[in-house]
Amino acid sequence: MSTHSAAASNVGVIRSSNQDAGYAGTYLNVVADGMGGHAGGDVASHLVIRHMLQLDKEYPDVAAAQKDLVATLLQANDMLSDLVFEHPELAGLGTTVSAFIRVGEQVVVGHIGDSRIYLLREGTMSQVTVDHTFVQRLIDSGRITEAEAHDHPRRSVLMRVLGDVDASPEIDTMVLDVNVGDRWLLCSDGLTGVVFGERLQNFLSEQATADDIADTLIQASLTGGAPDNVTVVVVDIVAGKLDKVAELVGSAAGPMPLKAPAPRMTLGTGPKSRPKPKSLPVTTDGMSVPPSALTAQLDAVKARRIRRRFVLAGSLIVVVGVLVIAGILGYRWTQTQYYVGADTDTVVIYQGISQAAGPFSLSEVYVDTQVPLEGLTAYQREQISRTIAFGSFAEAQALVDSLTSGQ
Repeated sequence: MSTHSAAASNVGVIRSSNQDAGYAGTYLNVVADGMGGHAGGDVASHLVIRHMLQLDKEYPDVAAAQKDLVATLLQANDMLSDLVFEHPELAGLGTTVSAFIRVGEQVVVGHIGDSRIYLLREGTMSQVTVDHTFVQRLIDSGRITEAEAHDHPRRSVLMRVLGDVDASPEIDTMVLDVNVGDRWLLCSDGLTGVVFGERLQNFLSEQATADDIADTLIQASLTGGAPDNVTVVVVDIVAGKLDKVAELVGSAAGPMPLKAPAPRMTLGTGPKSRPKPKSLPVTTDGMSVPPSALTAQLDAVKARRIRRRFVLAGSLIVVVGVLVIAGILGYRWTQTQYYVGADTDTVVIYQGISQAAGPFSLSEVYVDTQVPLEGLTAYQREQISRTIAFGSFAEAQALVDSLTSGQ
């Protein structure tokens, strides 16, 4: 069992830069839809897909592939956070990811965001992934229909992405069987926002190569207005010799776009020609991001973050120590104070102050004088009920003595 795969990407007719990225490989296929400003989305999708290239290899079993897929996506998430730390202007960058790794007669799927994976099997199309969006939650709860979701004003609100917004994002994974004759589609929402339902199934059902289907889907999106970047990866499961492929498209096909690219519009143009697939060696280690200024920069960022954490921890210890000492000294001072107040029916001298620190009282009964409140004048009872503070016990006792001297 083998695969024939092809990838295609287009900026669309509205956007000035392509923040999508895609990869069609021998074992790994993935689509990423970046977001986060004019440059941030380019960076996010590029970095994540380039980091995932190490997964395009033969695995002994699905468990190993699933473990590596999740670990690699979480590493990529950390890399995006490190990059934002170094380049604050990219704050909020992120990317969706929909990927699968073929392992024998099965695939391991990894998914986060609203890019999608579809399967066409024996003429029937099914959506494999579930969007991590606000409108999907509305659909799941029965508040809106699938048709209403296409025009919902909040359809672009994502609930889960890779990026600097979540240190431990939840990634959906699943293991599925594959059959000879299956056709898989991985795509960004730039396609499904324009081409969906029965129309999408009809395109996938055409008797054509993966390359032709990819181009057809891009052209259908452009014809439909293509308000967003659109990226597709088409994978056909076939019998026969292993087809070694490595095709990068979108932002991943060029150098790391740390700065926003010059604006360019492709209004009215068709899909740009794609480079021919490259032959891969047996191992794809050489396709990982090579050591570069960016890699060194990220290492330096991590070192600085560790130093900052130690400094922050030390500062917190000092602050907590100062607060504890201040609290102890403050409490000791309160215990040098006294006030005269009322118990249920007698006059009482309290040690401390009448205020409380949250749920904790800062005073306690020091002497119950047994002087009945009913024996005092109305004015005296009112003053005692409001409490009268003193700097020493002797002063408080003198007040009590004055209350009883007239009785």
